[in-house]
Amino acid sequence: MSLLKRRARLLIAAASVMAATALPAMAAELKVVASFSIIADLARHVGGERVDLTTMVGPDGDAHVYEPKPTDAVAMAGADVVLVNGLHFEGFLQRLVEASATKAAIVELTKGVTPLAMQEEAHGAGEGAHTGHDHGDIDPHAFQSVPNVTIYVKNIADAFCAADAEGCATYTQNAERYTTELKALDAELRAAVEKIPAERRTVITSHDAFGYFAHEYGLTFLAPEGISTEAEASAADVAALITQVREDKASAIFVETISNPRLIEQIASETNLKVGGSLYSDALSGVDGPASTYVDMMRHNMATLSGAIATN
Repeated sequence: MSLLKRRARLLIAAASVMAATALPAMAAELKVVASFSIIADLARHVGGERVDLTTMVGPDGDAHVYEPKPTDAVAMAGADVVLVNGLHFEGFLQRLVEASATKAAIVELTKGVTPLAMQEEAHGAGEGAHTGHDHGDIDPHAFQSVPNVTIYVKNIADAFCAADAEGCATYTQNAERYTTELKALDAELRAAVEKIPAERRTVITSHDAFGYFAHEYGLTFLAPEGISTEAEASAADVAALITQVREDKASAIFVETISNPRLIEQIASETNLKVGGSLYSDALSGVDGPASTYVDMMRHNMATLSGAIATN
């Protein structure tokens, strides 16, 4: 038995004793676990005050390299619903399900999304591109498309309704209200991209997390690393990317908040591009940051992209 599983069982047993001796609650909340911060934000919009939400990979955290804690297993063991991205984004998930022995519904929010294949040419195809965190041939970052996130929101509402029929009207209304906000955001992003000249819509980021954004909104993202932040770009990959940047005349280069900036700084130096700022790819910022919600994250990224392209 793994150390995580042993420690999780001890914590689960202790939590069960505490629950048995606690005073009766006035009203049962739906216990929800979200795998990472972006999904947690969507769940808050749909669930409101009816859900008791636990987030495993918090703000500024990197789900690609996350190692689950025994407290995560405790939260999953007591959950009614577990919300995950799916498409093999959460490499730690299966171990955690086994360690917690959870009976909760595991809801993959990408159900109904049309997945995109990895764009190998965007980041090189060196050996070990997916070592330690294999996504297969599918890009899991579907949440970088706002229309996809409207599908996530519907899946969340459906999952909450299935687990809490009494609250279904509330969940449905919240989801409809938030979907209206997301559709306005989608139109806003499209309008912003339209203002960028077509020949200046190629940019560089740390890892290949923006394929759905590119597909949806018409930008081209080049990246030295693969789909996962665990992937390490080889010298040949970096050299090939620098050549491609010069040929394609990339307009700007960006670091990501969850990635080491050194490689991007090297490429910027080699190509005479100025680093245009930080983009949020797989995690929100803290509450005091510029991307503490999904809507804020997408607006921040678009403003950062537009501003850097205009000044380079």
